[in-house]
Amino acid sequence: MKIEKFIKDSTNKYKLIIDGENYKLYDDVILKYQLIMKESITQKELDEVLDYNEKLTSYYDSIRYLNKKMRSEKEIREYLKKRMVSNENIDLTIEKLKSNNFINEEIYVKSYINDQINLTNNGPYKIIKNLINLGINENLINERLSTISDEVWNEKVDKYIDKKVRVNHKNSKNMLKMKITNELINLGYEKEMILNNLSNYDIIDKDIYKNEYEKAKKVLEKKYSGYELDRKIKERLYRKGFNVLEHMGDTYED
Repeated sequence: MKIEKFIKDSTNKYKLIIDGENYKLYDDVILKYQLIMKESITQKELDEVLDYNEKLTSYYDSIRYLNKKMRSEKEIREYLKKRMVSNENIDLTIEKLKSNNFINEEIYVKSYINDQINLTNNGPYKIIKNLINLGINENLINERLSTISDEVWNEKVDKYIDKKVRVNHKNSKNMLKMKITNELINLGYEKEMILNNLSNYDIIDKDIYKNEYEKAKKVLEKKYSGYELDRKIKERLYRKGFNVLEHMGDTYED
């Protein structure tokens, strides 16, 4: 088989024309098999060259994938499977990436947890779940999380509560506390911690109660009046989580 032409492209690859067929090969392959020095190649040699080039493709593609952000071994394996890389070459690629420290679970876990703390509202339980789904060993996760103080999580919970209380314009304090509790549990925080932190907040819903009372009255007075109207308004406000007795002096009649 005659090697007819070499064409260097803008990447670290060469295009080889062998018996009229085009092959794109990494320069590592060219050097390893000294192809520039040859005028011809056997089919067996070409198969070996292409196999080695495929291994390099898997490796370099993985590095480009890792350059975008850190990845777990599981993520890289899934990425290579989607690119139709053989299981054998995936294993070889993973081994090489590990030996060159492109895959390091300890560094990955540390970086991932730091990002979750600094860039998201996620708590420890959600972080654990996410990392397990990424194929990380649970013992390694727990080991790293044990170095994070409770103060960090408490500060994140307080910051979340502060924001929710500040922007609340329609929920009763009871409904707001229930909503915040459920949201923080879904974000991966302990219920006991959430309730303890919420107990430090004196949430005032007087203005919200007045607005909801007036809205309910405006709708219900079209059908009811007197005692029945008052009862219907209270029922609606109870369903919204308001303590009507607590707000008895906050209503305003026309």
